[in-house]
Formats: sequence, structure tokens, C-alpha cells
Amino acid sequence: MRRSIRINLFIAVIGAILLAACGGAATPTAENVPEATVPPLSPDYLGGGMLYDNWMSALGVDAPAGDHPLWKTQTTNTRTGKDTFRCKECHGWDYKGVDGVYASGSHKTGFPGLMGAAAMSAGDLLAWMDGTNNPDHDFSVYFDDTQLAMVVDFLQKGLTDTSPYINADKTANGDAAHGKELYTNTCQSCHEEDGRAYNFGSEDEPEVVGTIAADNPWEFFHKVSYGQPGANMPSALKNTWTLQDIADLLAYAKSLPTE
Repeated sequence: MRRSIRINLFIAVIGAILLAACGGAATPTAENVPEATVPPLSPDYLGGGMLYDNWMSALGVDAPAGDHPLWKTQTTNTRTGKDTFRCKECHGWDYKGVDGVYASGSHKTGFPGLMGAAAMSAGDLLAWMDGTNNPDHDFSVYFDDTQLAMVVDFLQKGLTDTSPYINADKTANGDAAHGKELYTNTCQSCHEEDGRAYNFGSEDEPEVVGTIAADNPWEFFHKVSYGQPGANMPSALKNTWTLQDIADLLAYAKSLPTE
């Protein structure tokens, strides 16, 4: 029986693919996720990937009041509140910021990408995270030292160039047959055979696995890689999947129903 679970109530397991769709992602809101239900984060780049996605849901904390201090420096993205504090909202699911998918559209901010971070030292990256280089980008207000180190580790090790796996037209370079095997063995128990067990959107605008894979394959790739903040979704990378495995899963997920 198909279950429709609204974003602000979704705290259940979302399997090995949440798969991606940016602003409307199926992330539980911090206000509605009891702290006891928030799984512990891996204390490395894997946990940093969840913090990059939605650190409020990942930590089970309330969103800061108002908009991020840097939000006023751009005028193209009209989102407000907690979305403005998500790293992905500024730098994109492809991590390329203004040079990537967010170069245009409603998520455009003009903020830079992060793909050069791997060549930077941990100290230099920390200086960008803790407000040393820019007081308006001070996340030490929200993260402890371990969490800051997790994000730094993610910036150094976790920024995957997905261009070999996802094309500009959103098609995937993957083996859908192998992706089906992965889905059946890992994801189907939560998402059901057709990927419609969970509605990450609304009744009027549903978002299911197939919708996300079709509309925002870059978010799909990130969430399969790292998991869903605030939920017990397994990280494919932690489970030793290759990047090609994730691309294969994406190729198959694109065949699933979109509503």
C-alpha cells in the first residue's frame, strides 16, 4: 500500500537511494525530528557530506533565525530561512556553484564552487569555515570542532566530479541492469519495487524516487553517496560502493515512475 509521507514528518529510513531533488528534498525538518531519533554521524568526510546537505537535520537542531548573513549579498535566489544555511544551496549538489548546475535557475546565487578545495590545506579550509577569513561565514557558531573537521574532511576527500557519470541533459552514464540489481538488493526493502513508498513532496506535487532521479540527478548522487540527514539511510560509499555503482543505480532509478 502506497504511503505518502510529508517532508516535515519524514524521519523513517529512506533506503539506499533517496536520490536527489534539491530544494524539495525529502529532508525531515529540524523542528520535527526528536534528537533521540537522529542517527550519529560518521566522524569523517562521510558525516561531513551529510552536514553539507542539511546540517540542521543531521544534528537534530533548530534552524538559525532569519537568513544566512551572506544571503543578502545575492538577489537571484529568493529562498529564505533555513534553506539559506544549507551548504548545498550556495555551492550546489555538483559542488561547482556558479560554474555548475546552479549557474542558472531558481537556485542561482553566484557563489563560487568548491572543486578546488581538495588542493587546500585543512588549516586554510578551516579558516573559511570558522569565520577567520570571513566573519559572515562563521559556522563555528553552529558546529563543534569535530563537526568542523568533518566538513573540512569532506571538502578535501568527498567532492566528486560527477560529470563522467551525469550529463548536462541529466542522463546517466550507467548500466541500468546492474543498477536494478543494486536497487533490488539494497533499496527496495524501504522504497518498494516502484520507488513510491515515500512521497518527498506533497499531494499536489509528489516527489518519489523516480521524480528525483529524473529532475535532479546530482542530488540523487550525493544522497546515495552519503545518506539522508536525520534518517537511517545507508551511505553507499561507506558500504564500499564505487562511483560507477551509484551511476548504475541512477540509470535504473530513471526508469521508475515519477509520481
